[in-house]
Amino acid sequence: MRVLLSTIGSRGEFEPTLALAVRLYALGHEVRLVAPPDFRGLMGTPGISFVPIGPDLGGKASAKLTPEQLRKAGEQSVIDQFETVSAQAEGFDAVVGTGMLQPATHSAAERLGIPYAFGTFCPQSLPSAAHPPLQFGGWTHEPGVGNTTLWAREADRFNAGFLAVLNSCRTSAGMPEIADVREHMLGERPMLAADPVLAPWPDPGGVLQTGAWIRADERPLDVDLVKFLDDGEPPVYFGFGSMRVGPEYSAAAIGAARELGRRAIVLRGWADLSVVDSSPDCVAIGEVNHQELVKRLAAVVHHGGAGTTTTVARAGTPQVVVPQMFDQFYFADRVRALGIGHAHLSKAPTAESLAAALDHALRSEVVARAGEVSAEIAVDGVEIAARHVLSGIPAN
Repeated sequence: MRVLLSTIGSRGEFEPTLALAVRLYALGHEVRLVAPPDFRGLMGTPGISFVPIGPDLGGKASAKLTPEQLRKAGEQSVIDQFETVSAQAEGFDAVVGTGMLQPATHSAAERLGIPYAFGTFCPQSLPSAAHPPLQFGGWTHEPGVGNTTLWAREADRFNAGFLAVLNSCRTSAGMPEIADVREHMLGERPMLAADPVLAPWPDPGGVLQTGAWIRADERPLDVDLVKFLDDGEPPVYFGFGSMRVGPEYSAAAIGAARELGRRAIVLRGWADLSVVDSSPDCVAIGEVNHQELVKRLAAVVHHGGAGTTTTVARAGTPQVVVPQMFDQFYFADRVRALGIGHAHLSKAPTAESLAAALDHALRSEVVARAGEVSAEIAVDGVEIAARHVLSGIPAN
């Protein structure tokens, strides 16, 4: 079988999509991955072909845009997605779209007459009367408005941003117009690629909760990092991934660690964070095997991305979530509710506020609870997803 996967977003969208691609390839299928050019160097599996789409998200092209520039960029992304996926999936047996920026992928699959599947990484990105939509792009929920109304308004936002340009693509290809972008994007049975303990789906039926899609990372840790880890008690790690936090986060992070008598590791990330001085109690690192590193840490402070939250939870390491946007607030709340860490909801952390959050996360009962929950995290999510995708492809 030949399967094309399409995703747009940060590394939080790319990594689980790559995990699914790797599993499909391991099962003996031809796989092609369409994703932002930033991630070409992270593929790691030569047999999977990579097709770039759109601009580099980590570079200047993704600097803050005006509302008009953002609108035009959104419309162009629909056109690019429709054309790129249509072209690259020619002769393929199925298309999978992942993340909430896939408005045209289903239409491309429909154009080619092949099955389509959709996956997303947070329960709150899928409609349910049990929860409101995620807040994004400056949109906030009005107090007292019911969830059903909020979901209807979110559908209107999708349509306002994407419906006209998507229908233009469809009609130009001889296809009928659609009425609802979000409904079309989600498909008949969307996959929820999130762990049912960490991020449970609240409703019966309608959604296939596969569990998180995680790719085993077997890269060794850098020798200098191993030496730092070996030279003292387990340090605290601060990493904000694809978030463009300010340099003050480094000062707050290292100050918090020092206030608690802990050493610190700072991930540079897209914000290019660094250490504040040359003292031997702190170090800045780049690309790293998080699955291996988090096992050797006292605690992890991070932005609350789905992948990072799940990786830390699987390792049984306490965590402090400092959410910045979108589903990160959901995962911050889940970490707090499960008792496996602390939610630091202010976007302006100080050394004092981070130290207080870390002090909570490092309590013996939180450390013990993190260990208990780690044993409950499922490890077969990507296998379930791969089998589901393949089950939708008609036998030859």
